[in-house]
Amino acid sequence: MRIGFIGLGNMGAPMAHNLLKAGHELTVFDVNERAVIALGEAGAQPAASPQDAVQTCDLVITMLPAAAHVRTVYLGEQGVLTGIRPGVLLIDSSTIDPQTAREVAAAAAEQGLSMADAPVSGGTGGAQAGTLTFMVGASAELFDRIQPVLACMGKNIVHCGELGTGQIAKICNNLLLGISMIGVAEAMALGDALGIDTKILAGIINTSTGRCWSSDTYNPWPGIIETAPSARGYTGGFGADLMLKDLGLATEAAKQARQPVLLGALAQQLYQSMSQRGDGGKDFSGIVNLYRKPEV
Repeated sequence: MRIGFIGLGNMGAPMAHNLLKAGHELTVFDVNERAVIALGEAGAQPAASPQDAVQTCDLVITMLPAAAHVRTVYLGEQGVLTGIRPGVLLIDSSTIDPQTAREVAAAAAEQGLSMADAPVSGGTGGAQAGTLTFMVGASAELFDRIQPVLACMGKNIVHCGELGTGQIAKICNNLLLGISMIGVAEAMALGDALGIDTKILAGIINTSTGRCWSSDTYNPWPGIIETAPSARGYTGGFGADLMLKDLGLATEAAKQARQPVLLGALAQQLYQSMSQRGDGGKDFSGIVNLYRKPEV
């Protein structure tokens, strides 16, 4: 299949590579020229704009940082909808608010185009390994058509319901993820302060009732998990500023639904503090450094 892929960041680039490995033909675009060049060297066709990237494709996938980028890429002067052919399928895997997802899809529908929101979970490791979970909001017919393509990048493809429900699932998941990471950080820091070996503590947590992904797979304490960002100075993972954005999406959606998210609001403030310290580009598990005692 000929696929236009737009957004080659920490998640998008490995997703695009997996599509190439599966035999799809890709035309790619990103504002980062180095990312485009790297995909070009892997076999993709570089494009000069979103408009250019979709002119000959059968399907479009976007993986962008925020709602403003999604609007620009689809609705801008050189956006996807200005260069697309009739009948092309659209998938947005960005994490944005459900309302923006529905508004962009409505604009696409005016041109007779079908669109799905399909945000992901699984982190950069899952993107590289092709084991992501896709939370898909789409009609049943569209889901059936795009599922084989998503399966090239993920192992768990879930149909959440109609358009927008994928985003709802994602912001609820990341709300919990942000909170759970803070909980693990507090527990690890407390254990360290009280004098227990942190590796022993982590081993107990990971075989007891406190077990969770934030501890057994992505533990924020250095020296616990060799493959976690905590083992490499909190680089190369899911940035704290992106977590802050997702928590903002969750708390704003909660306001609209008049549903309390007390821990979510506190988590948002803590990640805001991390960002203000200048660590917004580091992995969100670096929140543990708000609790760690300075080394003497």
